[in-house]
Amino acid sequence: MRLPRVYPIVDSAAWVARLAGVGVRLVQLRIKEETQARLRTEIEAAQACCRGAGVQLIVNDYWELALAIGCDFVHLGQGDLDCADVRSLRRAGVRLGISTHDEAELERALALRPDYVALGPIYPTLLKVMPWQPQGLARIGEWKRRIGAVPLVAIGGVTLERLAGVFDAGADAAAVVTDIVRATDPLDRARQWLAVADAWATRMTPAPEGCA
Repeated sequence: MRLPRVYPIVDSAAWVARLAGVGVRLVQLRIKEETQARLRTEIEAAQACCRGAGVQLIVNDYWELALAIGCDFVHLGQGDLDCADVRSLRRAGVRLGISTHDEAELERALALRPDYVALGPIYPTLLKVMPWQPQGLARIGEWKRRIGAVPLVAIGGVTLERLAGVFDAGADAAAVVTDIVRATDPLDRARQWLAVADAWATRMTPAPEGCA
C-alpha cells in the first residue's frame, strides 16, 4: 500500500476536521487519559469526518474501540502489542501500523506483517521525553532497506524544514505533531507541508521519455 506523505497526529476530532479541510489525506487520532465514553465520542466524530472528506483515519492505541466502532486502521506501540488481539483486527480487515525504535522491536513488528512501520524519534522531540536517542537520517535508510516494500513512517522532531531530507533518506511518510498544531497559523503550516511533499514527489518523478 501507499501512504500519503504527510501524516499529522492530533488529539481531537475537531483537529481532524480542520486538517481535512485543507487537503490532508491521512491523520492519526491520538488521545491520552480520557474516559471510554469520551474516547468513543471523539473516535466516532473523527471517523464520520474522515469518511465524508475522503481522509484515512488511524486510531492510536484504542484498538478495541476502533474495532467496535468499525474503524479500519489502527496504530500500536510496542507496549500495546502486549495485549492487542492482532488476529481479531486482521480478521476484521483492520490495517496496522507499528512503532519501532530498535532492532528487536523491528523484528517483532515485521513478524506481524504490518501495513507500515514507524521509526522514531528521528530528531529530538518537544512533545515528551524519549528513552531513545534520536535515530537520525541514516537510520531511516537502514530501516527502509530492511523492510523493503512496507511503508516507512518517520516520526519525532520532523519539521517543515527537515521534511525533504526525511524523504530523501528513504521515508515514505512523515508524521508531524507540534510543527503543525503549535504553529501560529496551523492550517497554513499544514498547507506548507503538503506543498513541500508535492514538490518533492514532483522532483523525484522521472520525466517521460523524449522530454528534455
